[in-house]
Amino acid sequence: MHIDLDAFFASIEQRDHPEYQGRPLVVGAKPGKRGVVATCSYEARRYGVRSAMPISEAVRRLPPETVYLRPSMTRYGEVSRQIMQALEGISPAVEKVSVDEAFLDISGMQRLIGPPEVIGRRAKSVILEGVGLTASVGIGPNRLIAKLASDFRKPDGLTIVLADQVQAFLDPQPLTILRGLGAKSAPVLQRIGLRTVADVRRLSLLELRRHLGDLAGTKIHEQAHGIASDRVHLDSERKSISKETTFNEDITDPEIVRDTLHWAAQEVGYIARQEGRRGSIVTVKIRFQGFETHTRSRTLTTPTSTDKEIFQQAWELYQSEQWVGRPVRLVGLGVSGWASDAAKAAEQADLFDEITADHAPKQERLYQTMDAVSDKFGRKSVRFGVRRRKE
Repeated sequence: MHIDLDAFFASIEQRDHPEYQGRPLVVGAKPGKRGVVATCSYEARRYGVRSAMPISEAVRRLPPETVYLRPSMTRYGEVSRQIMQALEGISPAVEKVSVDEAFLDISGMQRLIGPPEVIGRRAKSVILEGVGLTASVGIGPNRLIAKLASDFRKPDGLTIVLADQVQAFLDPQPLTILRGLGAKSAPVLQRIGLRTVADVRRLSLLELRRHLGDLAGTKIHEQAHGIASDRVHLDSERKSISKETTFNEDITDPEIVRDTLHWAAQEVGYIARQEGRRGSIVTVKIRFQGFETHTRSRTLTTPTSTDKEIFQQAWELYQSEQWVGRPVRLVGLGVSGWASDAAKAAEQADLFDEITADHAPKQERLYQTMDAVSDKFGRKSVRFGVRRRKE
């Protein structure tokens, strides 16, 4: 079962501020500033606004009554923890994918709770009753089908796809639902007359590899046939924390890439701190036209979970390549290589010593203090920004 909260950040704001309900609402950068949309309400999505869209473009599309808010990650994280705890009452195997998504292994739960529809409605009910938010739920024989099913009837949807229904579910859908087949690679298949998943399935593995390359062709072939992992990884097994986003249009302005990396670092760093993790490997993922994708990683001498350090390393990785000025379709950032608990316990530092890249534990303690201030006085009261380069 895949759980996906509906417009999570925006829904929390509308829940906590009744005066925002029914109005377009954007969480992310403020108008007049550089930055992107973190998320937006469904009222804003009717105007074509999406996550990771430059805020300047969102402002051009949205009406004057739109509400613009900066993210309050501490508050959102607390709601996320409440949701995950509630889901553990349904299944002991809960994999938190992000602050607003989770996979649950519900095999064997039929005897305790009931058939899949009853389990799905139970999940939606515990979330609504516990935190006052709606979620879309998908149930299927593997991760791919469960995820696509949760997207199928958003918002507040419930879709169940049994094993013998997989091809009937996939075949009529547009080929663009397949993961990894984006706005630049999809036309490669559309030019040869393919429009639906059923069309893709009629191509052999060899033909797909010829059109898309070996890796992408194999991946799309498996997805079109409903083949994917059915394993739910417990939090203790998490290998990495990552965040990526695809732009509606190719981005050539490096400042927008920089803002997006900064936003992703805040997302990744926050989740890492909430889970008590520190990583020693920072990875940047960049996708250009024609599905051309590159990843670059850097190993740190001292593991970290601080937004500032993660962002600095990611931005330096991006600048170190010949990427600046090339049209970017996707930006991703991840952290992995977790420090052991023993290593964490062995490291001590003073809070107000000089903050440098060589003193990551000191930065982490500073973030703890900043989070405490934010909890008491609000998320906007203290935070790190991005220093702008002078023209």
